[in-house]
Amino acid sequence: MTFYSATQSDSHEGPTVPPFGALDTLSPVSKHVPAFVGIIGGGTLGVLVIWLLVVLTCKLKANVPPGGTSESAFILNPDQIRTEPQRDHAVTLDSDALLCSVCENLDFYRIFLDGIPETEEVPLDSLSSILQKSYQCNFCRLISFHVRRTWMLDKFPDVDLSGIQCRLFSMSCGCLRGPFYPPPKFRCYRLHVNMEGLSEFWETYPASRVTAGSLTIYLMQEDAFKFGRPTDLHSRRVKNTVDIDLVKKWIKLCQENHGDECHNVWRMDNGEDKNLPKYVRLVDVVSMALVPASSGCRYVALSYVWGAVSTEYRTTTDNIAERSTPGGLNTATFPETITDSILFTRQLGLRYLWIDAICIIQNCSQDKITQIQSMDLVYGLSYLTIMAAGGASARDPLPGCRPRTRTLTQHIEVVQGLHLCVGPPRLHEALALSVWNTRCWTYQESALSRRRIYFTEQQVYFECRGDVFCEDIVAESKGLQLSSSFIRIPRGEYFPQADPFGTYMGAVNQCTRRNLTVESDVVDALTGVTNALAIGFRLGDPARVFYCGMILTDLHRALLWQHNPHTPRARRLLPKGSSLPLPSWTWAAWRGAVDYTSEHRYLGIVNGSGEPSVVETFVDSWYIVDHSGTTVQLDVRRVSRVVSMPMTEEEKSAYSPPSGILDPTELILDIHRPLAPGTLIFRTTSSHFNIMRRGSEENDESSACLHHGLFNILSTSCPPIWVGTAVLPLDPTPPPSLEFIVLSRTATLGVCDEQSLRKYHECVLYVMAVSQNEGLMQRVGLGVIHEVSWNASRPEEKIVFLR
Repeated sequence: MTFYSATQSDSHEGPTVPPFGALDTLSPVSKHVPAFVGIIGGGTLGVLVIWLLVVLTCKLKANVPPGGTSESAFILNPDQIRTEPQRDHAVTLDSDALLCSVCENLDFYRIFLDGIPETEEVPLDSLSSILQKSYQCNFCRLISFHVRRTWMLDKFPDVDLSGIQCRLFSMSCGCLRGPFYPPPKFRCYRLHVNMEGLSEFWETYPASRVTAGSLTIYLMQEDAFKFGRPTDLHSRRVKNTVDIDLVKKWIKLCQENHGDECHNVWRMDNGEDKNLPKYVRLVDVVSMALVPASSGCRYVALSYVWGAVSTEYRTTTDNIAERSTPGGLNTATFPETITDSILFTRQLGLRYLWIDAICIIQNCSQDKITQIQSMDLVYGLSYLTIMAAGGASARDPLPGCRPRTRTLTQHIEVVQGLHLCVGPPRLHEALALSVWNTRCWTYQESALSRRRIYFTEQQVYFECRGDVFCEDIVAESKGLQLSSSFIRIPRGEYFPQADPFGTYMGAVNQCTRRNLTVESDVVDALTGVTNALAIGFRLGDPARVFYCGMILTDLHRALLWQHNPHTPRARRLLPKGSSLPLPSWTWAAWRGAVDYTSEHRYLGIVNGSGEPSVVETFVDSWYIVDHSGTTVQLDVRRVSRVVSMPMTEEEKSAYSPPSGILDPTELILDIHRPLAPGTLIFRTTSSHFNIMRRGSEENDESSACLHHGLFNILSTSCPPIWVGTAVLPLDPTPPPSLEFIVLSRTATLGVCDEQSLRKYHECVLYVMAVSQNEGLMQRVGLGVIHEVSWNASRPEEKIVFLR
């Protein structure tokens, strides 16, 4: 199949010249006529040349109009309907003059009709050449516009792009009408410009990794009729302000098509109350007053970044009474994010809005605690949540809510009669560049909401549990089963996942990578998620299921968190008025990113995929000192190992943990010194091993700064044998010998000397490296050790007081 144009620039014929002597047969009216005609003809030719120059100049100027939208020719009538694919050759010939020699030989009509497989991608040119040709070629200008805007080349004018080659292929956009409609008629393609050499470019310019990438080019909806196709999944023009009727249509499609998936809060069933507690306040955008949440009321919630803004607009004990009367909310003091949210709620025809700074009394600790404990309800029951992802603080407007609050980034060019555009990024790309997505509080606000409307700098997006819509792509459909759309890209933030620990693990990984103005808020910022997990999976009372962010029902796995290797090991600052640090065994006690990863972390420090696997738990009974100072037994799920029948020799000689509940006298470390809240108490075995830092090559360490590394756990025999691996902090340098306590059994390979230690099924144990001070232990790191070596070390049975 060929995608190159059959029309060549040198194939035209010149004007026909009459044969010599033919002019003699004309009637000789006057000998002066030829001279007169020559004068007239010369004048006409001059006027024609001047006219052509004027037209050409106007066309070139029309290519770069204000507002970010560029077109090289007139807009075709989108209302025209053609039953068979046709090409508008008049426009094609007109626009061919503005293509470079490479692009003019491509048949773009055929490309959008039949597609180009990635295996048959077409070479274009080097990126540097394309940027140079952008002033004379419409298609090169599309690529150039995207690269200059998203790669921020204006800030780095001397960047070297010579090693990047561009290649073109197409990707299917999907089909909104299901998979059984005739493919040629309902198939829609988008062009993908692949950038070869980006890896080397990223290595040279690491900061470009976030912004520098390939690009996608779309066919505008007004040209769909040329292919005999509907406008499904074609690009449409983004307006200066968001189309409220379009947003209402998105909400209506969600209501009509998604049933319980979006109608009901995931955590609410079996007749549970689906109303907000009456102590929750809402903004009445009609009476402009704070009112108690009424039964069954339909309201909008707001998720935004506070930023460094004056506190004048917040509700306090001094103004709560005034704000609770009609007209008591004076918007003159409100920042633009707040006022635009009120305006948008009114435009949707809704009456109530929840805003944390307005609906929670900010200088009342008791009110804040009560309201924070209800975040799962506030966001889970909202009819729609506004995500203000286009600003860095509450001062910024909602882009597109009002005129002149956003700059359009959609760029359109006419190429061979087809309107092509480089549009705004997809939702996950837009959020990756937003300040909103870096804030810890916004994770649960998004995860718990059933319908989300994102205001970004580029455009407005709608996302629910069943679909994704946006302003620049025609993706509205009846939600037919098996229909597909390329903009339905899951962001990995859907809540909940299949099991409670998987959902919990994902939330911790996300939240610890985000920023907090007050770093001690980390547990509060996850309270909505933990409440929803406890109730949704029927784990019990959230206050008993979670402690300092740790899920106690799965404690044997929850303890297996790891510091991200690039994160320094440093304690979080304490909350105001608190003198007691959080326990060392909870991730919430430490700053920075936390990973729940598989045992592959012990093969390479930067490995971070999967989740920890526990095939057998060793602790029989767990106890904790609660906030009141009372020691209570925990309800922790046990995992039993499946053994062979008959048992293998290894299974017969397997590690046998101590069992049984603890006597009340064993729960006391020192009768003269009560245990601090958060102290974990359990019975296990303990042993000491020497450790040695692993070499950088075996450690898979890059030149990046690492704050945690792999250490070999060594036997006490002579010569010592490598019996396990631990991940430990590098600063301060750990002592040459550490105490380890055993937690559970796992299954992995390559974490010890398998030539000296025979490997067999599930022969590895999880151990925690600890330090000890006056009988209290603290977590230092985590590791794995071969079972035979643990048994050979003659471990000592011990009651652990871990804090």
